[in-house]
Amino acid sequence: MKTRDKIILASLELFNDKGERNVTTNHIAADLSMSPGNLYYHFRNKSDIIYEIFIQYELLVDHYLQIPEDRPLNLNDLVYYLESVFDGLWSYRFFHRDLEFLLDSDERLRKDYRAFTVRCLDSIKKILKGLQKGLDGVLKDLDDEHIESMALNVWLVVTNWMAYLKTAHAGEGTVAINKDMLKQGIYQVLSFTVPYLTLPYVEEIRKLQEKYRPNPAV
Repeated sequence: MKTRDKIILASLELFNDKGERNVTTNHIAADLSMSPGNLYYHFRNKSDIIYEIFIQYELLVDHYLQIPEDRPLNLNDLVYYLESVFDGLWSYRFFHRDLEFLLDSDERLRKDYRAFTVRCLDSIKKILKGLQKGLDGVLKDLDDEHIESMALNVWLVVTNWMAYLKTAHAGEGTVAINKDMLKQGIYQVLSFTVPYLTLPYVEEIRKLQEKYRPNPAV
């Protein structure tokens, strides 16, 4: 693995574990047993590292949200999209945990994240429309206004679920947010679809929801 890639990987792990604001370039260099000068040879500062991590995350999400052109979407596709996006959210969890601060700190990142948001919303709308196609469509036919609203709601849950978990468990020092807790956000996303499901899929979606239902005891 190239040194540059090692720096990105180590930074991502440290940011996820300790929080981006608690990690300096010296911490990253020490974790890799390299001199700060060697790190600065590859990245001018921590902001450049964060931006590079964002690019990787952006490419990952774009890959997850690809839509097949040779067939209608089905329930398995919906599950794949949700599982994949929340897996990516977990792998890059520091980013959404500190999103507002990161965007305020880097104009370049702020600009690119806006474009990323627009692109993701467009993909979500296409997915929702794709789930309506075919004789056995998962969703009923919806007008553009409903599609716009559902897409935005999905985006808001996905991008803010980590922040919600942080505030919901604030002060509970023994509660560590884990991947299963994060994936409970899938329950909320599926809830948006329930009023608009075609009859054959109502029971299937409700069973699927139970897999992700939040545990009140956690």
